[in-house]
Amino acid sequence: MATATTQTHKREAFGSRNVFILSAIGSAVGLGNIWRFPYVAYEGGGGAFLIPYLCALLTAGIPLLLFDYAIGHRFRGSAPLAFRRMHRAAEPLGWWQVLICVVIAVYYAVIVAWAAMYTWFSAQLTWGPGNENDFFFVDFLQSADVAKVGVSTEFVPQVGIPLIGAWLIVIAIMSFGVKRGIGRANMILTPLLMVMFAILVVQSLFLPGAVDGLNAFFTPNWEALADPAVWASAYGHIFFSLSVAFGIMVTYSSYLKRKTDLTGSGLVVAFANSSFEILAGIGVFAALGFMAQAQGTDVAGVASSGIGLAFVAFPTIVSQATGGSIIGVLFFGALVFAGITSLISVLEVVVAALQDKLGWGRVRTTLTVAVPLSIVSMALFSTTTALSVLDTADAFVNSFGIMAVALVAVIVVAWMLHKLPVLVEHLNRRSSFKVGFVWKMLVGVLVPLVIGYLFITELIAKISEPYSGYPTWFVAIFGWGMVIALVVAALLLSAVPWSKRSHARDDPEYDDFLVEEKYQPDPETSSIPVVGTAPKGEDA
Repeated sequence: MATATTQTHKREAFGSRNVFILSAIGSAVGLGNIWRFPYVAYEGGGGAFLIPYLCALLTAGIPLLLFDYAIGHRFRGSAPLAFRRMHRAAEPLGWWQVLICVVIAVYYAVIVAWAAMYTWFSAQLTWGPGNENDFFFVDFLQSADVAKVGVSTEFVPQVGIPLIGAWLIVIAIMSFGVKRGIGRANMILTPLLMVMFAILVVQSLFLPGAVDGLNAFFTPNWEALADPAVWASAYGHIFFSLSVAFGIMVTYSSYLKRKTDLTGSGLVVAFANSSFEILAGIGVFAALGFMAQAQGTDVAGVASSGIGLAFVAFPTIVSQATGGSIIGVLFFGALVFAGITSLISVLEVVVAALQDKLGWGRVRTTLTVAVPLSIVSMALFSTTTALSVLDTADAFVNSFGIMAVALVAVIVVAWMLHKLPVLVEHLNRRSSFKVGFVWKMLVGVLVPLVIGYLFITELIAKISEPYSGYPTWFVAIFGWGMVIALVVAALLLSAVPWSKRSHARDDPEYDDFLVEEKYQPDPETSSIPVVGTAPKGEDA
C-alpha cells in the first residue's frame, strides 16, 4: 500500500457493480432510444435493419464502450485527468468531451421540462382532439420564426417554470455525490423507467391496429441492406445510443472498484440498452398502427421521429385511444425519467472534471457548474425561439462534436500514443471476457474508418445548404461557431494549471493502481505527481 506524505483524497465510488450498471444503463437509455431508434429502424428496412444494427453494436458500439471503460478505470479520473494521465498532450481531448457535455446539458434539460408538462397535460387531455400540432408549436412553445425575429428573449412561462424544477431536481441529486446521489437515483429511476415502459408496451399491443404497426416495424425489406446509407445510419445511431465518446463512460468507470469485471459490465449495459430500444420500437409502432387505423391511412403516413413523434404524434394517439390518458402519462413519464438519468450523467462529466482540476468539494463544484448552466438554459430555451436554437445546437454538437472527438480520440490513442496494448492488458486483468487482436483492430481500424465516413458525409450535407433553412448568421453562431468554440476552449482549459488542492495530485487509489500494475508515470508526459511509485527494480 502506498503511503502519502500529504493529505489524501479518496475518490468517490459507486456502492457496487450493480449500481454502476444501472447508472450506465440509465445514461445510455435516453430520449433517442424512445423517439429515434424506432423510426431509424423502420426507415432502414424494418426487420432487416436488425442485421446492420447488430453488426454495428458488436463491431463498434461495444468496442468503443470498452475503450471508454478501460481509459476511465485504468487512469482513474474524469475525462481530462484520465487522458492527461495517459499522456500530457492528450488532455485537450478530455476537455473537448467536457464542453460537449456542457452544450448537451443546457438543451437536454428543456426536453425534460417539456416531457414533465406533457405528463400533466396527458392526464387532462389539455391539447384537445385534433389540435395536437398547433397546441405544441403555437400554444405551448409559442414558437417564433428566427428569420423574422432573430433570437428572442420573450419568456414562455409554461416552459420556464418546469425547466427551473428540472434543474433543481438534478442539482439536488448530484449534490449528494456519486454513491448517495447519482447511484441511489439510478437505482430508483432506471428500474422504474423499465417498468413504466413495459406497461406502456403491453397497453399499446392491445390497441386496434397494433398488429399493422408491428408488421410495418418488423417486416424486413432486404433490398435496404444494399444501401450504404442504411449501414451508416446503424453505426451512427449506435455511437450516440450507448453514450460513448463524450466522457460519460470514462467518468462513470473511474468510480468503479479496482477489481470490477469491466467487459462483463459493458456487455450487460450494451445489450440492456439494445433490448430497451427494441422494446421501444414495439411500443411506439404498435401505437402508430392504432393511429394509422384511426385516421384511415397506412403506418408510413403517420410514422415520424424526434420531437414530432413525442409531442405531436403521441398526443394524437392519447386523444384517440381508450384509456389514452394512462398511455400518455406512462409515455411522457418514461421520457422524464430517461431524460433525468441521462442529464445526470452528462452533468457529472463536467462536475468530475472541475473537481479533479480544482480540488473542490462536491457541493461547491456542483453549484459552480449547474447554476450558470441553468441560467443559460433558461435564457436560451424558455423563449419563443428555443426550438430553433435547440434543433441547431443538437444537430451540430452530435455531428461535429461527439463524432469528431470520437474520431480524434481513437486515432490519437491507437496510432499516436500506441496505448491500445495497455488498455487490452487492463481489460483482461479484470474481466472474464477477454479482448485482444480483434478488439484492437475494431477500435484502431474499423471505428475510425466508419466515423470518418459518417463525419465527411455530414460535413458535405451541412455545407451544401443552410441547415433546416435557417438564416446563415443563425447557423454560423449556434452551429459552426459553437463547434469551433468547443475546440478552442478545450485547448485553453488544458493550459490552466492544475490546482495544488487537486485530487489528481494525491489520489491514493490511483497510487494503488500504479503499485499493483508496476507502472511508473513518465515524467516527460505527465506533470501531475502521484504519491507512490512502483516497487524498486521493477519497470512497466
